[in-house]
Amino acid sequence: MLIKLNKNKILAGLIVFLAFAIGTVIAFFFVSAQQTQEKSYIKWFEFNAGEKALADAMALDIETYDMLYHISWIDTLSYLACKNGNDFSRYKSSDISEMKEKLGDIYTVDDLMKDNKYYSFYKEAFGATLGGLLGEYEKQAPDGRGGKKLVSGYGLIAYSPIAEGFSYSHYDDFGNSRSYGYRRQHLGNDLMGYVGTPITAIEGGTVEAIGWNQYGGWRLGIRSFDGKRSYYYAHLRKGSPYAEGIEPGSQVKAGQVIGYMGMTGYSTKSDVNGMSVPHLHLGLQLIFDESQKEGTNQIWLDVYNLVKLLSRNRATVIKDSKTGHYRRKYDIVIPSYPDPLQKYFH
Repeated sequence: MLIKLNKNKILAGLIVFLAFAIGTVIAFFFVSAQQTQEKSYIKWFEFNAGEKALADAMALDIETYDMLYHISWIDTLSYLACKNGNDFSRYKSSDISEMKEKLGDIYTVDDLMKDNKYYSFYKEAFGATLGGLLGEYEKQAPDGRGGKKLVSGYGLIAYSPIAEGFSYSHYDDFGNSRSYGYRRQHLGNDLMGYVGTPITAIEGGTVEAIGWNQYGGWRLGIRSFDGKRSYYYAHLRKGSPYAEGIEPGSQVKAGQVIGYMGMTGYSTKSDVNGMSVPHLHLGLQLIFDESQKEGTNQIWLDVYNLVKLLSRNRATVIKDSKTGHYRRKYDIVIPSYPDPLQKYFH
């Protein structure tokens, strides 16, 4: 049987089909472009700045904070990384003096480096690494008469992970070999000390990991408030690893006691001293995209020189004779922290 085809219907069908096909192709390329854009983030960075470069850049930042043209230490370190190919082994203080001379009437490092194709990368990377460590503060301090006074200013608002008055030693062991469980690199800095030494938060953040891990023993993961840094404190004390009030979701201040040094770990069974020497394993992970947190392209930094810099600011702590727990003696208020942490001093 012959079927007569209506030419108009055929044409209309072709138009609909072509419109659908073109729309699908456009949508595909739009989604692909959007995904590509969303996944455009830093996937690797080596934090090579030495203690001297960090200290000099920080001093310039603090010195110029109240001036018309503030020179952030992030900008200074980014300039230096462009100048030396991120190799700070030959850094000299005159390198920063040279930068200041070049600034002249340009005023900002951004303007000075606007034609350098690497500057924006280093600025983002150093910004993620150091973004929460300098800032405005109001804090308690000894008044010289056995009491406390309030001081305010701008400067280092991050603390050493080891409380004041407790000895420790460390060396640059980042990348050393580890064999428990499987062969891997040591992605942190070990600070050797004594069981029970109070561990303090380097900066404020939210507890995102707590409990037993066969590699790190009793450990804590604390995420910075801007979400870019995740601090890992491991091998905490057997039996009583954490300070009072530390639990999943807790918000902590910089310098707050969060736990106690121990030697736990290297065991599938919890609360076991599997380490041979008491120490704190300190790790710092950068996160530019959430896929990096537990994914295959994690960025762990060598924090040895940062720990040396932070030794300039150690929290004074006192022990509660009833509970045996330590707490900080001098409180601090940091305006950039969330409202729940803006409650005033003890």
